[in-house]
Amino acid sequence: MKKGKYLKQFTFALSLLSGAASAQHTDFKFDFGSGKTAKGYQAVPATVTYTPAVGYGFDFGTTVKAVNRKGKNALTSDFVTSETPFYFSVKVPEGNYRVTLTMGDKLKKTVTTVKAESRRLMLEQVEAAPGEFATETFIVNIKDRNIDQKNQVSLKPRELTKLDWDNKLTLEFTCQTPLNGIEITKVEDQVTVYLAGNSTVVNQDEEPWASWGQMIPRFFKPGVAIANHAESGLSLGSFMSSKRLDKVLSVLQPGDFVFIEFGHNDEKEKGPEDGPYKSYSDRLHHFATAIKAKGATPVILTPTARRSFNQQGEMTNSHGDYPDAAKKVAAAENVALIDLTSLTTTLYETLGPEGSKKAFVIYPEQGLNDNTHFNPYGAYQIAKLVAQSIKDQGLGLAQYLHSTPSYTPTQPDDFEKFNWPPSPKVSMLKPDGN
Repeated sequence: MKKGKYLKQFTFALSLLSGAASAQHTDFKFDFGSGKTAKGYQAVPATVTYTPAVGYGFDFGTTVKAVNRKGKNALTSDFVTSETPFYFSVKVPEGNYRVTLTMGDKLKKTVTTVKAESRRLMLEQVEAAPGEFATETFIVNIKDRNIDQKNQVSLKPRELTKLDWDNKLTLEFTCQTPLNGIEITKVEDQVTVYLAGNSTVVNQDEEPWASWGQMIPRFFKPGVAIANHAESGLSLGSFMSSKRLDKVLSVLQPGDFVFIEFGHNDEKEKGPEDGPYKSYSDRLHHFATAIKAKGATPVILTPTARRSFNQQGEMTNSHGDYPDAAKKVAAAENVALIDLTSLTTTLYETLGPEGSKKAFVIYPEQGLNDNTHFNPYGAYQIAKLVAQSIKDQGLGLAQYLHSTPSYTPTQPDDFEKFNWPPSPKVSMLKPDGN
C-alpha cells in the first residue's frame, strides 16, 4: 500500500480520537482493497483490525484478503473478500443508521447474504453477475443500555457479550463476499419498530437458534428501523423490572410502533395475582397505555405456539387462556392484534408432526430436542407471517415492506430450498425460558 494511503488512515483515526470527547462520528465512507481510493472515501486495506482507538476494522479474529482487478472506477476495481464469513465493525453512538453496500467482482458472479449485529438478517442472497455491482441499502438500529443519567437496562450475564449491546455497528458477510465499499450515515427520519418479547423474538446470536425478530428486518425497505429489545426468558413483568420498557419509552417517538409478544414465561408465574386475566392482562394494558401516551402505536401479538402434537397428529393448545387474554386486551385498547398462536399452529399442522421438526432446534445427533425455539428456517417462516399480517391489517408499516408474494401458513416455503449461510458463533446451550 502506498505511503499516502497509510497517512490517510492515520489521519482518519486521529480525527476519530480527537472528536470522541465532543461528538462521535456518525458518517463514514469506506473503500476496501489495495487499489486507488475513491474520492471522498476512507481507504481500508485488508490489514485493518478493529480497535476502539481506530474506531473501525475487521473484527472478532476474522481476516480478509485484498483483490485488485484494476480499472477506472476506484470504488469497484478492488475489494476485500474471504473464504470464511467475516465481520466489519464501526464505533457509533445509539441511533438508526443507513448502510449502503457496494459488492461485486469484474470476473465472477457473486451471491451475498448480510447480517448485522447479533445475526439480524439484512440482505438475503444478493446476486451480481460478473462485471456488475450490487448496491444495497438497509437500516440498522444501534442501542445502548442508558436510559438517563442514573438508570440503565439490567442485562443478563449472557447479554454482556452480545453484539446488540456493544458500542459498535457490526456487519457480518458471508464467505466470498466481494466487499467494495460501505457508506454509513446516522438518520433521524425512520419509523422505528421496537420489539418487546422473549426468546421467540430476541436476536439469537448463536447458531442454530433463531427468532422471528431477527429475520423481520430483511422484509423492510429503508424508512423503517427494527429495534429489538426482546430477551430470552422474559415475561411482561421481568421486561419491566429490568427497565427495558423504560428504555423503550425513553427513545420512543410519535409515529413509532411497539410489537409486544409475551406469554411463554408469563405462564410460569404462579402467584395469587398472576394468570392470563390478572397480571398478564394488567401489564399488557400498562404497555399499551404507556406506548400510546408517547404518540406511538402498540401492536399485540399472541404467543407463538409450541410444537405440541397429540397422538392423533393434531396440535394441542399449550398456552391455555393467554392468547384469549391478549385478544381481549387488544380489543379493549383498540389496537392491532396479530394472532401468532393461530398462525403458527396452522403452520406446524401443515408441516405435520415430522415435517415441523425442521422448524425447531430438534437435532437428536447433537442432543437437542427443543419444541419451543426455532432454527433459522422456522424463524424465517414466522417472520413472513408477521410481515403478511402487517399487510393484511393495513398497518402504516405496510408501505415500507419489500414487494414479496403473499404468504400463508398453509403453504410454507420448501425447507430444502431455504438457504441460510451459518454464522461463526455456535452454542448448544438452550436460551432461557425453554
